[in-house]
Amino acid sequence: MTVVTEFPIETRWLPDPLRTRGMSTAELRGAFLLEKLFVPDALRLVQCDLDRAVVGAAMPAKHSLPLEKCSQLGSEYFTERRELGVINIGGPGTVVVDETLYRLETRHGLYIGRGTRKIVFDKVTPENGGGLTSAPSAAGLAPDFPCFYFVSYPAHQAYPTRHISLSDAEATELGTVEEANRRVIRKYIRPPAVNSCQLVMGLTELAAGSVWNTMPPHVHPRRSEIYMYFDFPDGDLVLHNFGQPDETRHLIVRSRQAVLSPGWSIHAGVGTRSYAFIWAMGGENQEFGDMCAVAKEDLR
Repeated sequence: MTVVTEFPIETRWLPDPLRTRGMSTAELRGAFLLEKLFVPDALRLVQCDLDRAVVGAAMPAKHSLPLEKCSQLGSEYFTERRELGVINIGGPGTVVVDETLYRLETRHGLYIGRGTRKIVFDKVTPENGGGLTSAPSAAGLAPDFPCFYFVSYPAHQAYPTRHISLSDAEATELGTVEEANRRVIRKYIRPPAVNSCQLVMGLTELAAGSVWNTMPPHVHPRRSEIYMYFDFPDGDLVLHNFGQPDETRHLIVRSRQAVLSPGWSIHAGVGTRSYAFIWAMGGENQEFGDMCAVAKEDLR
């Protein structure tokens, strides 16, 4: 059975730095935080004005979920003028891209290029090459059915679909025990390894006992970034720091929630325990190191 995608897409218009300074906690959360992306047997989409990004999640627990036409995009089908990056943070699942079926294990990724007419997210079943999946596991941690997280940006040309396993992703180890920030950054979608128009996407995992990411922080004047935190129990949290360096703010973030980060904002976090997060960027260039560092002593 196929369930029709939930539409319309939610739309977010982000405030500028001046307005952000005077917003309440509720207003900040309503603007920058995506609280309810992952819903069993639903496909949720949020469109924002950050480089025309679309953030979404699909959890096919019992039914397949097609990514269909979106009236807000003014296109015949979702990727008519867009590219898409997908990472599965749940149990094994499948994604049909036109007539090709890709199996995504947990933490496997998929790049889907412009011009793809058919995209269907599904669980693994005997019909598509695997056994039946079971019920969700502990709250906040990865369920046994697939949890597909995806980010999309406009695309000016078509690049081929690419499956990216965990071992395919370029891995870089950073941080120290003393600074409580030992972590592995895995780059899934980044030219030339995986060509894309503007999307750069990856996954960062903190070592046990490490809780800080991206401190000292930086800003990206030429592109936006989207963080999605996961892989920690519901009783724990991440305190996400954002805003201008001299006017910082914070958000309390739970597992499988995402934060929209404009180019003028820092983005750093500290958790009550170790965690993981998926980062995705789009904008003027794809140079991973194109950032403006902010010294800790300049933070306010």
